[in-house]
Parts: sequence; structure tokens; C-alpha cells
Amino acid sequence: MISMNTQKDALQLLKERLATISDIDAAMAVLTWDQQTYMPAGGIAGRSEQLATLSQISHEMLVSDETGKLLESAGEPASGSEDAAIIRLARRDYERATRLPARLVSEISRTRSVAQGAWEKARADSDWGSFASHLEKMVSLQREAAEHLGYEDHPYDALLDAYEPGEKKAHLDHMFAGLKETLVPMIKSLPTDEDREAPLHGNFGERKQEEFSTAVISAFGYDWERGRQDRVAHPFCISFGSPGDVRITTRFDPEWFSYHFFATLHEAGHALYEQGVNPAYSRTPLSGGVSMGVHESQSRLWENLVGRSRPFWTFYYPKLQATFPEAFGEVDFESFYRATNAAYPSEIRTEADELTYNMHILLRYELETSLLEEKLSVAELPEVWNAKMQQYLSITPKNEARGVLQDVHWAAGLFGYFPTYTLGNVLSAQVFDAAVGAHPEIPEDIERGKFDTLRGWLQENLYRHGSLYEPQDLIERTTGKPLDTAPYLNYLKAKFGELYDLA
Repeated sequence: MISMNTQKDALQLLKERLATISDIDAAMAVLTWDQQTYMPAGGIAGRSEQLATLSQISHEMLVSDETGKLLESAGEPASGSEDAAIIRLARRDYERATRLPARLVSEISRTRSVAQGAWEKARADSDWGSFASHLEKMVSLQREAAEHLGYEDHPYDALLDAYEPGEKKAHLDHMFAGLKETLVPMIKSLPTDEDREAPLHGNFGERKQEEFSTAVISAFGYDWERGRQDRVAHPFCISFGSPGDVRITTRFDPEWFSYHFFATLHEAGHALYEQGVNPAYSRTPLSGGVSMGVHESQSRLWENLVGRSRPFWTFYYPKLQATFPEAFGEVDFESFYRATNAAYPSEIRTEADELTYNMHILLRYELETSLLEEKLSVAELPEVWNAKMQQYLSITPKNEARGVLQDVHWAAGLFGYFPTYTLGNVLSAQVFDAAVGAHPEIPEDIERGKFDTLRGWLQENLYRHGSLYEPQDLIERTTGKPLDTAPYLNYLKAKFGELYDLA
């Protein structure tokens, strides 16, 4: 029998080991951020080797016999304690990692780095052929990883678990079926002969765009002492193992206001979550958001339920008109509000409106599950992609850059990631409803440009917990019930029913 002192010592040694692993992972994150922001193109080959080396070191430390012995000797801390959560998460990571050969982990990292560089060039050139071989290799590696990880029902479950612990393909199939039943008829009822979004196109200087969005996300609560913003092709938020350094990235289009603004709100939503995690959890498995679905709920909440709402623009539209008088000086509030919420089938996922967005996710979900099942080959992807775009959105992309090449996720090996966007959409409305239920004054606060009550509630009920609880447990603690599509569908029906007079 292991003594209490031995358990205590083992737990401390385990925490120190996990902190070292966290530091290595944070170093990889810094290198990844640099690769996507400032690194010259000629550095890709060297960077891929650096990342491969660090990923192998991190993996080998996690799966070592020493880690296994420490986990065994640490015992079972008091149920519900932070130590118990650290042990639970460490064991899950250890068990998952020990199933993956170090050779495979290193190869995935190396392939990811090279494939992302190839994707950027292929997208710029709209050249699928130059990227296809890289994706074929990544798909093969993901299939191999799923087999090593193991699964009961479907190989997709093994990959999905990395982003949404406990989630299953069978549940996703059910969720998407329910969304399709309501959303597809609404999408088909949208008018096709009007351009409500016209007011958002004009002449928007980059500096003024940045100044305006910076003021907004600062009001949201993004802490610039613990963050920064840089330019990339595909915006993202990244944390380096603690809430003390959480960076966001963005992009600009001098002729389209939405391109930068809503992407910035989206990434700021992710960052607010990361900056809100209990600092004591830094360098432990508790640091960071609990799952990508929960994380996405926060980016969507701030981008859409706040940033596209009437109360928000009641306060900010006069300020926007003062910033861009030539573009918006003669545009009345209602026309602008309807422009920011224009709904229509479009090619690009990241530019899609709230009503059609989940059809973009469904398309990708179906394609990547088919790739894993070997029912679909990489060579067939462009053709099948276009066919599904016609099926769900009645449009065909103009070229491969605006179609099958538009997302970085498959190049990065993020198979199982896409559904978390829809999980986040669904959860965003559920969380916002719970916040307003607790503080009915929130909409009025937003109308006055005040976000402290909403952010404070989120901080207390969601952000500070980091990964302390399982995703499903955190959702129930935060909202009082399990994940439920009803609040989200009610929100869409009310909003777009009013905007488009939809039954």
C-alpha cells in the first residue's frame, strides 16, 4: 500500500513533469505563431524540423515509464478537487498519447508544417493539384492515428475526442439532422434578388478599421497587457500555457468592413476565455478552455449574439459613422443593421452568415468522415465539395481557392475539429440565455456600450474554471442543462424571422 507521503511526493513530481511538458508545448505554440505571422517563407523546412523535434520530446516525456509510475503512485486525490482534475486529465492525455508511436507523432508534426506552407501557396494560386499529395499523406496519418487510439463505433470518434472529449459521431449526426430540419427550409425561403450587404462595401482604411475594432474589443475586456494582434491569412487566437500571454490575429480588406471587424470580434471572444482562466492553473492540464466547442461558443457569443445585435449597434453605429463618414454617413441604422445580418448562400465559410454557416460545417463534416472511411479519395474532393455546395447552398465556388482550398484545418491535421464550430454555435445561445436569465439588464448594458455584467458572469460561471470540469459538466453548471439546440434555433427563428419575414 502506498503511503500518504509517497502519494503526496508523487503528485508533486507529476505536477513538475506536467509543467515541463506544458513549457515545451508553449514553445511549440510560439514557433507556430511566428510561422504564421512573421517567419519568412524560406524558414518552413527548418521550422518543420524544429516543431517535429519539440513535439517528439513532449510526447516522449508524457508517455515515459516515469510519467506512468507517477500517475500510479499519485493515487486518487479527493473527489472534486483540483488535484483530482489534474490527475484525471493527465491520465487521459497519457493513455491517449501512449497509444500513438513517437514516430507517428513526429511525422504528423512534420507533415503539418510542410502541408500548411503548401496550402498557403496552393490557396493563393487556386491550385489544388499542388496541395493534394500533402493532404493524401495527412489523411493517411490521421487514419493510422485513429486506429492506434482505438474506438468503439467509428474512427472519427477517436479524432473528435481530442477537441471535444466525450463527444461521438452518432450524437453529431443527430444534432446535424435536427438543425437541417429547421434551417434548410429557412435558407430556401431567403430572397435571391436583393443585396442587403451593399452598405458594408466601400473604402475603409486599414488604420481606421483597426482603431475602431481595437476600441470595441478593449471595451469587451481584452487585456492588451496580456495580448497583442497581428496579421495573417487565416485569423486565430493562441495561448502559451497561461492567461498572461494570449494573442489574436486578424486580416483586412480595404473595401469590405465585415472582413476584418467580425473576425476580430470572433478571435477576441476566444481570447477573453483564455485570459479569464484561473492563473493558478498555468502550466497544468487545467489551463485553457475545456473543449473547442465550449471555446467556439465564446467566439460566437461575442461575434454574433453581441456584435451583430441591435443593442450593440445602437451604441456603436454612430461611432462607426463618425469613423467612416463617406461610407456610412448617409446609411440609416436599419439598413446598416440588416446589412450586418444579411443572410444568403455564400462560398466562404468564414464569411457565412449565422443562418447558413452550419451548412458549411455539415459539408466538411461529411467529407472528412468519408475520407477516414475511405469512401472518398483526396482526388475526388474538389468535385464532391462543389456538388455538396450545390446540394446545401445552391451555389458552386468560382475556383478552388474559394472552394475546397479555403480552410487550413485539413492541412493542419485537424480532423474532428470542424463540428466544434456548430457545437459552439448551439452553445453560444444557450450560454447567452443563461447569462440574461441571471442578469436581465445585460441587453440594456450592451446598448450603453457596457459589457462588464456579461463578461463578469462569464468569468464567474465559465472562464475561470479552465479545464477543471468535463465539457458536459461545465455546460450543465453554467446553463443548468445539457447541450440543447432549442435556444439556438429559437434565436435564429426570432432574429431572421423578423429580418426576412420568415414563417
